[in-house]
Amino acid sequence: METLSYETVINAPKQKVWDILWNPETYREWTQFFNPASQSQMKSDWKVGGKTYFLDMNNEGMVSTIDSLDEPNQIIFKHLGMVDKNGVEDTESMEIKQWSGCFEKYILIDFDGKTKLHTEVQVEKNWEEHMNTGFIKGLEIVKNLAEK
Repeated sequence: METLSYETVINAPKQKVWDILWNPETYREWTQFFNPASQSQMKSDWKVGGKTYFLDMNNEGMVSTIDSLDEPNQIIFKHLGMVDKNGVEDTESMEIKQWSGCFEKYILIDFDGKTKLHTEVQVEKNWEEHMNTGFIKGLEIVKNLAEK
């Protein structure tokens, strides 16, 4: 497993950056590079230990939980498995167990009136290029939207 990290300084307060990360419309905008063929969506109960889904427009994707939440300072997701278009969750197959439990972290730090956005994601080596493209391009959109 690889831990990849990305960081950008945004000339906007933490709450504005947080809202852009998790508002459904802006979430779709900045995550477009992870799945260019289909708009991304996130569905969450926003509860630690609850369910969060990172889905494409066919409702297929990843099922996760919030491991830690301190709005607007940080959120840590723990990925549990995959969900298919019929809503069936797979958290037990051998393929899933190889990466289940990986974390995805978003940490927002006040940086002299600006916000330092630090993200980390644990992935298998073969996903590194995909994550680099998604986060590098995506966080640039977060920055542009927040600084408008």
